[in-house]
Amino acid sequence: MTELAAVKAALKTQAVETPSWAYGNSGTRFKVFAQAGVPRDPFEKLDDAAKVHEFTGAAPTVALHIPWDRVGNYGALAKHAEDRGVRIGAINSNTFQDDDYRLGSVCHPDATVRRKAVDHLLECVDIMDATGSRDLKLWFADGTNYPGQDDIRARQDRLAEGLAEVYERLGQGQRMLLEYKFFEPAFYATDVPDWGTAYAHCLKLGEKAQVVVDTGHHAPGTNIEFIVATLLREGKLGGFDFNSRFYADDDLMVGAADPFQLFRIMYEVVRGGGFTSDVAFMLDQCHNIEAKIPAIIRSVMNVQEATAKALLVDREALAGAQAAGDVLEANAVLMDAYNTDVRPLLREVRQESGLDPEPLKAYRSCGWAEKVVAERVGGQQAGWGA
Repeated sequence: MTELAAVKAALKTQAVETPSWAYGNSGTRFKVFAQAGVPRDPFEKLDDAAKVHEFTGAAPTVALHIPWDRVGNYGALAKHAEDRGVRIGAINSNTFQDDDYRLGSVCHPDATVRRKAVDHLLECVDIMDATGSRDLKLWFADGTNYPGQDDIRARQDRLAEGLAEVYERLGQGQRMLLEYKFFEPAFYATDVPDWGTAYAHCLKLGEKAQVVVDTGHHAPGTNIEFIVATLLREGKLGGFDFNSRFYADDDLMVGAADPFQLFRIMYEVVRGGGFTSDVAFMLDQCHNIEAKIPAIIRSVMNVQEATAKALLVDREALAGAQAAGDVLEANAVLMDAYNTDVRPLLREVRQESGLDPEPLKAYRSCGWAEKVVAERVGGQQAGWGA
């Protein structure tokens, strides 16, 4: 197989998981902005997600968020997804919206609140069983705003206790993916603020626990590709939440703010074997002012473009330049791949896969947007907290 054929073959296997919440209404701290034709329930979210997969061929799974996507029959929801050509992906928990969680959830000083939070996580594992989902994704808004507000070490003990109970509930082939975030909403001390804390807990829990890297959850200037390389080296990179940030956790379209960073991350994924392992490539985005489905299609395409460039890095030439200490040549090899226009290559990949070479144009001409605007009248649109 030629080098180009190998790159094409790898790209044809790539899968990017889309988030159910990205199809609903979202906004800023101040307002949630409604759009016409937005899904009114999880079934309609899956209908929209199926359109993204139809035109990209690279988005076969959809992450759910509980309770936003709670239904009476999860088997029926999974069947609906299958009928539409997609599957249920990660189950995301929510321990940050109830009033009880004002001082934390699994780290809360009150055992009653901790019990409520852990019971919700166990409910999410039940939903995994019913939908055939592999991954339980955990993000906690737990933390403190003031020095002395709570015992920092005790909160870590509570976190470890709660995670251990949920870990023991996981079934065969299921995983726990622990996400970190260095601030917000806790401004003094966040209980899972960095990859090291998440890694420490996952290491103690066992092989079913792995770390999620959200590309928006870092301080400015953080070398995210170093984190990715290290977690891959340790076998503890479970997945990504892809998005873009300018200032904080902006949840913008992946590749929008710094496409070069996305390329560097994907190179470490390719170099570290993460592209052919169980690393989950998930989007975590909120489309506030742009149309939902086209934005998600664009995000999938951005990940594909960064991956294609990463696959085109001449690793033999790069290794040679690195071994020789040729700093300029090593950097040039990397930049040559990044500066390659891979769009013609990806158009070929899509055509060879029986897809339209231009996913966005194909979607815009298919009539789906007009159809859902006309049909989805009445009821309550899905969105934050819906």
